[in-house]
Amino acid sequence: MNIGFVGLGIMGSPMAANLIKAGHAVTGYDVSAERVDQLAALGGKGASSVVDAVGGADVVITMLPDSPQVEEVAPLVIEYGRPNLLYIDMSTIKPETSRWVARRAAAEGVRVLDAPVSGGERGAVDGTLSIMVGGAEEDVEAARPVLWALGTTVVHVGPAGAGQTVKAANQLVVGGIYGLVSEAIVLLEASGVDPVAGLDVLAAGLAGSRILELKRHTMVKREFAPGFRIDLHHKDMGIAVAAAREAGVSLPLTGQVAQLVAAARAQGHGSLDHSALLKVIERLNG
Repeated sequence: MNIGFVGLGIMGSPMAANLIKAGHAVTGYDVSAERVDQLAALGGKGASSVVDAVGGADVVITMLPDSPQVEEVAPLVIEYGRPNLLYIDMSTIKPETSRWVARRAAAEGVRVLDAPVSGGERGAVDGTLSIMVGGAEEDVEAARPVLWALGTTVVHVGPAGAGQTVKAANQLVVGGIYGLVSEAIVLLEASGVDPVAGLDVLAAGLAGSRILELKRHTMVKREFAPGFRIDLHHKDMGIAVAAAREAGVSLPLTGQVAQLVAAARAQGHGSLDHSALLKVIERLNG
């Protein structure tokens, strides 16, 4: 397929690269000209604007930082996309923003899916992302050949906006696990127990998780090179808290995790990986 890709950041660049490897013709745009050049070097085509990336595409994918960027780009995709365009927004944004995009697109004959992802930079590079998709069933089926090039789990979770709600649930769970792993490391070290050995045991038992599998060693070494930045997780926790309010439910642990992530950001760790929650727990303990 001819695919327009807007947003070539930490996640978007490897995703676009995997689409090229799968045989699709990818035209990409990003505010960073360097990232556009990198895509071209991989066999894609660089675009000079959003409109340039959208023109002639069968499918358009956006991978943007937050709702304001999607609200800016989506109208251009809808206006300049070809008839019956399939527009897949893979950003993590507010569910109401996804519903707004879907309503606006439907009025212009554009098919829209919200399809946020989980798996981090490693999953984007390896093409093993978990993709939660909101939208019409027939549009999800049409998108599967594209989505399977990006992930190993593609699940239709409901109508427009449902993908974003599931992503909010994902992020509150991820944040909570990072917080608990951080507390486990602090407890082990303060008790004179080797945290490497301790976490190896935890990872092999019922406490095991993808986070322990991928991050326990770098957390013990205090290596926080960003795969997913605290700044972005702070934004996502805000989405989760807002979604809980909209649904009329109380999520007390989510609220506490949101405050820990906010503390990490306030302490100047926003550009670090979200595993840097460990720094907040350490600071609480002097």
